[in-house]
Amino acid sequence: MDDQNKNLIIATVLSFLVILAWMVLFPPEDQAPTGPAAEQAEQQETTQPAAVAPGNGDAAGPTATAADTPRVGIDTPALSGSISLEGGRIDDLALKRYHDEVDPASPIVDLLNPVGSDTPYYALFGWAPGGSLDYDDVPGADTPWEVVEGETLTVDTPVTLQWENDSGLVFRRTVSVDEDYMFTIDQTVENTGGESARLAPYGTVARQGELDLAGFFILHEGVVRMSDGELQELDYDDLPDLDQIAREGGPADVIDVQQDGWIGFTDKYWMTTLIPDPGGAFTSVAKYVPSAGIYQTEARLPTVEVAPGETESTSMRLFAGAKEWETILAYQEQGIDGFVDSIDWGWFFFLTKPIFVLLHWLNGVIGNMGWSIIVLTLVIKAALLPLAYKSYVSMAKMKELQPEMEKLKESAGDDRQKLQQGMMELYKSNKVNPASGCLPILLQIPIFFSLYKVIFVTIELRHAPWLGWIDDLSAPDPTSILNLFGLLPWDAPDPTSFLAILSLGVLPILLGLSMWLQQKLNPAPADPTQAMIFAWMPWVFMFMLGQFASGLVLYWIANNTITFTQQYAIMRSQGYKPDVLGNIFRSVRRDKQDAK
Repeated sequence: MDDQNKNLIIATVLSFLVILAWMVLFPPEDQAPTGPAAEQAEQQETTQPAAVAPGNGDAAGPTATAADTPRVGIDTPALSGSISLEGGRIDDLALKRYHDEVDPASPIVDLLNPVGSDTPYYALFGWAPGGSLDYDDVPGADTPWEVVEGETLTVDTPVTLQWENDSGLVFRRTVSVDEDYMFTIDQTVENTGGESARLAPYGTVARQGELDLAGFFILHEGVVRMSDGELQELDYDDLPDLDQIAREGGPADVIDVQQDGWIGFTDKYWMTTLIPDPGGAFTSVAKYVPSAGIYQTEARLPTVEVAPGETESTSMRLFAGAKEWETILAYQEQGIDGFVDSIDWGWFFFLTKPIFVLLHWLNGVIGNMGWSIIVLTLVIKAALLPLAYKSYVSMAKMKELQPEMEKLKESAGDDRQKLQQGMMELYKSNKVNPASGCLPILLQIPIFFSLYKVIFVTIELRHAPWLGWIDDLSAPDPTSILNLFGLLPWDAPDPTSFLAILSLGVLPILLGLSMWLQQKLNPAPADPTQAMIFAWMPWVFMFMLGQFASGLVLYWIANNTITFTQQYAIMRSQGYKPDVLGNIFRSVRRDKQDAK
């Protein structure tokens, strides 16, 4: 068998098995938590003990309320929504820059929703009582706040809320927001009474109901947090299984952060994260409230003591928006440690990060993500060209050694050890490495998965068009051979249908053809079994990758096309002229003979 064909078969079969094993071993998970529970159960599970130990603030959870409470509007270039004056929750937020569908007329993306809706998701800030204080003495989930400054929260106009208890404690909360997705919540407590008060500030992000998740095996969705330089990810279905912490009233995971950190929930493209001021200690909590089906993250700041006549203040930020790389990187450069790692870069982060940075830069220059993927492929192939050249030269030398290898086989007979020793000596004396032929192809496997990860998880690819019918490179090719690519008067099968695997679009078909054409640079293997595997491989990949993101299929087509061109040129430079048309005609004749 031709060594180049053998290497290509081995490498391609290996890549096929890796992809297939990944899809079988790690199928998509259906993450559907418990729906909304009764008001009483939710109140019982989320209320914390009245006593608060020094340095350990506890957050009081919200009670179920109607969605039509008094509100203060939010209106920025990136956000629209409102703040509930009952509890002061940020619980109504939509992202103006993003739509549910490619169609710009479709609704904008909803991120946060109030208690009482189908999918409650909100941020709550306040003070937990300590010392002689009770929960009635501090603002909680149902506190009726009063607006004392500002009418609508905008980039230029913060909003200040106020509430006073019966003991002379005056609480003020000023909420401001930048032009992107970062809120700043400044809280003060003024003691106009006659006794000292101990209390601890906190921030909480909670969500409940049926979560709208991608639910794909290569994607993390759930808790993401940074604790003194260490990133941790907890899936939603991990939270109920956490070790029981008695003081939590439910499964919880608690980390005492010494200096820098943040915690929140991340979905595929969106994130809601609590960010205490850098340099300060806090307690990072991820928890699950079993009876109400509430997933909750908390940032608890150290307890403070407010003497009569004094005022204490605290500040915390809340990121609630899209995981745009440039935006998140800018926040990281402003002091949020490791914030860019909130994007799920995956196991191959050492590849996905530079690949994305280069792709993002190319898109900024070219202005089209599809063409940027093609140029990125050229860059990757150029970087691998020295290795590819060495590989193809090595294979060309092996072709020259074929007569001597045949003589070795004849002289060795059935003595396989003698044959192997003779072949190794032959390779060594001619400075040929038989393994180098498949190395460039094997290197494509981590690059393939890294690019797949980039295309799948980064919001910059979401709804990014290329040309013609490809209006979303993060989605499969929308055309279908089952309706002759739109010529017949019926729609393609739904992506969830089992017929979707047969509904090949234009790009997957081009992928199969490009792999098939690349094979024709060399004659088919003489062995019938190997020839059959070789013949079926392009079409198996065509169906297997047919429902992958268009951007990934586009990369694979560009890679095959460039590889074909490279290999053809290098083979010509070594004095061998590939008979592509002849190999095609011979394979067609063989197929006709096999059919008889």
